[in-house]
Amino acid sequence: MAVQINPSILSADFARLADEANAVSGADWLHVDVMDNHFVPNLTLGVPVVESLARATDTPLDCHLMIEDADRWAPQYVEAGASSVTFHVEAAGAPVRLAREIRAKGARASMALKPATPIEPYEDLLPELDMLLIMTVEPGFGGQSFLDIMLPKIRRTRELIKKHGLELWLQVDGGVSASTIERCADAGADVFVAGSAVYGASDPAAAVRALRTQAEGATGKASWACDH
Repeated sequence: MAVQINPSILSADFARLADEANAVSGADWLHVDVMDNHFVPNLTLGVPVVESLARATDTPLDCHLMIEDADRWAPQYVEAGASSVTFHVEAAGAPVRLAREIRAKGARASMALKPATPIEPYEDLLPELDMLLIMTVEPGFGGQSFLDIMLPKIRRTRELIKKHGLELWLQVDGGVSASTIERCADAGADVFVAGSAVYGASDPAAAVRALRTQAEGATGKASWACDH
């Protein structure tokens, strides 16, 4: 499985977003956190900024929608230029229909779960998705400490993916850093969102490379990956 590193612009300088987007050369995706101050207690950016970012960088955009009424708004982010759109299952009225609509518009469909939301009730939905996001902090703010209690949930999710023989990416977001990324990779994650660990570094591009090396090393030794 290929490791992917997705720097989060939530930790970037919003006054210099185009420059910050291009400061992470070598990143697989640029993670864009959209918050509406309703689903989560924070307000960030929306469709116009995503449209501008899509024009300003060649790195594909991975939009994580922490917003209410995802069924209505998620397709608009595909139209704005996102190559992957993640909606929260807690905010979606019809997640299967929404995932199919996102795919039909030409983007990868991803579903996110808050820390307290179990994966098991959504097992039958997994074939409808291209990626599943396990939140490793409570969504809403960057810079939070990683929740180790999410590691068993990551393992269970990876087991379900293997059970169904799916080529489904498993993303983690929240507190991912040099001190936590190996544990996430060992548990089964292969896509890593890193905010302050990248943009808080003196050389963001070097931080991306270092995190990738760590994750690849841990994946190479992980039991879940050995028989893939």
